[in-house]
Amino acid sequence: MCVCAEFTHSYAVHLRVKCRYGRRAHRREKKSVLPLKIDAVGREISRILVANRGEIAVRIIYAAREMGIETVAIYSEADENSLHVQLADYSVRIGGAKPEESYLNVPNIIAAAEAWGADAIHPGYGFLAENPTFARIVESHDLVFIGPRAEHIELMGDKVEAKRVARRAGVPLVPGTDEPIESVEEAKRIAAEIGYPVLLKAAAGGGGRGMRVVESEREMENRFLSASSEAEAAFGDGRLYLEKFITRPKHIEVQVFGDEYGNFTHLYERECSLQRRHQKVMEEAPSPSIGPEKRKEVVEYALRLVKEIGYLNAGTVEFLYDGEGNFYFIEMNTRVQVEHPVTEMVTGVDIIKAQILVAMGERLPFDGDRITLNGHAIEARINAEDPENNFAPSPGKIDLLHKPGGFGVRVDSHVYQGYVIPPYYDSMIAKLVAWGKDRDEAISRLKRALDEFVLEGIKSNVPLHLRVLERREFLEGKFYTDSLERWV
Repeated sequence: MCVCAEFTHSYAVHLRVKCRYGRRAHRREKKSVLPLKIDAVGREISRILVANRGEIAVRIIYAAREMGIETVAIYSEADENSLHVQLADYSVRIGGAKPEESYLNVPNIIAAAEAWGADAIHPGYGFLAENPTFARIVESHDLVFIGPRAEHIELMGDKVEAKRVARRAGVPLVPGTDEPIESVEEAKRIAAEIGYPVLLKAAAGGGGRGMRVVESEREMENRFLSASSEAEAAFGDGRLYLEKFITRPKHIEVQVFGDEYGNFTHLYERECSLQRRHQKVMEEAPSPSIGPEKRKEVVEYALRLVKEIGYLNAGTVEFLYDGEGNFYFIEMNTRVQVEHPVTEMVTGVDIIKAQILVAMGERLPFDGDRITLNGHAIEARINAEDPENNFAPSPGKIDLLHKPGGFGVRVDSHVYQGYVIPPYYDSMIAKLVAWGKDRDEAISRLKRALDEFVLEGIKSNVPLHLRVLERREFLEGKFYTDSLERWV
């Protein structure tokens, strides 16, 4: 890889550019894509800027290359040696190590896209992926945003509005408030009506931030103020809503898709019940907790929601599933999910390619109702953290790395031996996915792959995953969203 140029754009930013093609990078002509059957409203995409980092950036680059599409990687000062930088056709340093200086720096991202002739931007997940303002800015610069419409990101990103949509669509909701709560006194009154325990949740965000379980009235004031402050700090919006806390629930989500022609479909469900502090740790598809009838039911609920708003591109509709067999809508993620590989493994559909095709104006390339689930897949998120030290992050140099392989094993990652993990970003460094003809074989294969995974120089949660796979509750499918907290 060579350093090709530095340039100044109208945004008055200086970006350093690297490319795989030496001085050919100075020619900004676009290569033609592989022949694709494009509908009347189709739009050409021959070069994509990947507005993300880590394994999802690598994943997008792989999919684009297979489609004959060039890629432009952006990277921060701390990510100069990351794998996505080396794999992309062009790579542009857009700022300092802190996310707000780089991966959240919208002017620099747009400058890079325009200067290097990108037709589209793929946001991946995290960072700007669910930022409606970013989606609008991308489109205002005549670039294709590979994701849903800005209004859908905005609508479903507000949990209060999302609940209104779900109610209109006839999707079941957890008992609770439709509007943000105005005061602690109001929260106490509503909680007394629906019964404790209750859950306070941020109206404008997710990922466990601004979320508190309240067991009794005497806890309400402290937890209300704490949740509101956290939500304000995280999302710039301290509004909360309140709902009944479902004890020992399962977390079931449905992968959905929509195109510009009014076609809406699904890729069945995933189970993501193994979580720590509301962050998913291990996911699988299909869910071991539901059978064919319940699968049909939850898929129908998800499709009602996306049809109600005319959703475009990939999304995930998430539900709680209680001990009585009831589903309750909790939120919709308007982006590709971290755990999308397990769905790909059991359906044979490349979700990233499907996103790109829909963004090009193509009709959906699959119909979920015609897809037969094939086997079982489980994903373990490999994080650079120390489970024995309260999961403290473990950045640093990877002195020795061996990634497992073999039939039915997939590793999505951006790290390699000698790579230095920076301390500025999420601790996930790989996703280890195992497929089997059934759940037992998938578990056995995942255990074998985890045993083979060698990471030296840093701490990781590989030993934690191995312990989980030995637990009787996991093997029997009798685990819930709070199980991992109790196990560790």
